[in-house]
Amino acid sequence: MANHYSFALFLRITDKDTILLLLYVDDMIMIGDDLNGIQELKNFLSQQFEKKDFGHLSYLGLKITHSTDGLYITQVKYASELLSKAGLTDSKTVDILVELKAHPTLLGGKPFSNPSFYRRLVGSLVYLTVTHLYISYAVHQVSQYLSTLRSTHYAVVLRILRYLKGTLFHGLFYYAQSPFILCAFSNADWAGDPTDCRFTTSYYFLLSSSLISW
Repeated sequence: MANHYSFALFLRITDKDTILLLLYVDDMIMIGDDLNGIQELKNFLSQQFEKKDFGHLSYLGLKITHSTDGLYITQVKYASELLSKAGLTDSKTVDILVELKAHPTLLGGKPFSNPSFYRRLVGSLVYLTVTHLYISYAVHQVSQYLSTLRSTHYAVVLRILRYLKGTLFHGLFYYAQSPFILCAFSNADWAGDPTDCRFTTSYYFLLSSSLISW
C-alpha cells in the first residue's frame, strides 16, 4: 500500500513482518524483516519491468557502510569532488566553520564576477548537509545571496569548503538496536539577522539516538 505521507514510499505490513519499498527517480530500495518476501517482490517486479539488482545497498549518492551495530552514511566522494571543482585540494583546512560575529551582508565587498560558479558551489553544499548537518546554518546564510553576490559571500563559501576538507569522513550513524523513542528539539536566534532583524529557527528529530530529520 502507498504511504499517506510520501508518494514514493510503499509498505507491506503484516502481523509477522514488514517490507518497505522506496522509489527515487529510477532507483529503488527495499528493506524489511521478511527476506523471502523481499525476494518474491524482486521476482515479481522483474517480470513487469526491466531492472537490475545491485544487491546489498552500498552506494546511492551516499556511501553506506554496514556493520552488526548499524549503518554509517557518508558523502566522502561527493565532498572530495566538490573540493576539486573549487580548486581547494591542496588548501589548508580551518577548525572553525564560521568566524565569531561574522555575518554576510548585501553591501560588503565587491561584486562577484562568476555568479553561476557560486550558485553551483552553494547547491552542492546544500546536498552535503544530508550528512554534514553542522554546516546547515552557514550554507543557509550564503544561499540567501544567490542574486546579489559579493566577494565576501564567496569568501564564506570557501571557508565552508576548507572546513569540510577537515571533516570529510564525518557522517551519520544509525543504530541497529535502539528504543523506539522520538525526540525533537528546536531553537531560534531572535532578531539575529543584522539586515532585517529576522530570526533563524532550527530543529532536529532523533529516533532514539539516531538523527532522522533536521
